[in-house]
Amino acid sequence: MSRICEICDRKPVMGKSIVRRGMAKKRGGAGKKITGTSHRAFSPNIQRVKVITPHGKRYIFVCTKCLKANKVKKAVHN
Repeated sequence: MSRICEICDRKPVMGKSIVRRGMAKKRGGAGKKITGTSHRAFSPNIQRVKVITPHGKRYIFVCTKCLKANKVKKAVHN
């Protein structure tokens, strides 16, 4: 399945997952220390929806932000 929105071209972005240990300074500790990082992908919430296009009805992959903003006209399922 494609992970790219066909309306706004939203796609997965890369980031890091950070692991920390120790007690925070505001709780009386010496501060948090980073003990490890690992790479991860933040994926958009992509849905397969049936939409009305100028060429008829078809299925496309759209992110939920575009669905909530009414950037596509959903077709009625029969």
